[in-house]
Amino acid sequence: MADSTTNFSQKQASLEKKTRIGESLIHVVLFACALCSIFTTVGIVVILASQSALFFADPQVTLLGFFTSFEWQPSIGKFGILPLLNATLLTSFIAVVFATPFAILVAIFLSEFTKPRIKAIIKPILEVLAGIPSVVYGYFAVGTVTPVLQRVFGSDTVEFYNTASAGIVIGILILPILITMIDDSLTSVPNNLREASFGLGATRLQTSFGVVIPGSFSGIAAAFILGFSRAIGETMIVALAAGAGSALTWNPFRGAETMTGYIVRISGGDISYNSIDYNSIFAIGLVLFLATLGLNIISRRIVKKYQWNV
Repeated sequence: MADSTTNFSQKQASLEKKTRIGESLIHVVLFACALCSIFTTVGIVVILASQSALFFADPQVTLLGFFTSFEWQPSIGKFGILPLLNATLLTSFIAVVFATPFAILVAIFLSEFTKPRIKAIIKPILEVLAGIPSVVYGYFAVGTVTPVLQRVFGSDTVEFYNTASAGIVIGILILPILITMIDDSLTSVPNNLREASFGLGATRLQTSFGVVIPGSFSGIAAAFILGFSRAIGETMIVALAAGAGSALTWNPFRGAETMTGYIVRISGGDISYNSIDYNSIFAIGLVLFLATLGLNIISRRIVKKYQWNV
């Protein structure tokens, strides 16, 4: 018995010492990819910060006015980001409120009521939505969603460019992300909780809404925050459907330019390089980056605090 144990230990040690060229190559490639992603992120931050510094160095711009002024009119020296920020938050809020209930219901259906074979067919079909170019969604918002809203609420109430149609279509865009994250969260809930609920006489539907959903709160909250983060960064839909003029309004049926919409309009126009208007897009991009980073940090902390330890 002792000899067999010694032989096994020797064989294990020899296997550990043996060089695996393929495995080492994979480690090198993965490490290189990780370094590439880190350096890319650092490069983006450096560019945004340096160009933003040029923007704030202009005598017309003050940091306090940038975050507190209610007007964004660079042509007349008005550089208050609040109208752009307001439109961005409004469209993102509409998107998440529209998409989250659908995502939760679909995720419950996939997790609790669908056989694995059927689920393996349905999920890829749903994820096709993520592969559709966002510019197609933008024209869908303008050509389909806006006319429907005008028929329902009246063309006098709903402007042709409005944040409601942009937010609804962004909600459709982020559905695959929300469904996947919520489904994974529901699946991670321990089965003994479901069995205990069934043992007390609860139906599958009662168990889903009374046990599984509360038990996956962290995942649903994280999905909500990440979906909001994804909606904030959406560009082409808001550029085509939300409008091109800054306006500080909470009326979803009015047009209002978002931060990403402004970046698209300025970067694709005839604005000269290194002008104050041009440099302003980097300041707005830095605000978007910091907002997205903050939302991701919050999401990770929620998951870490409430995740199941099984």
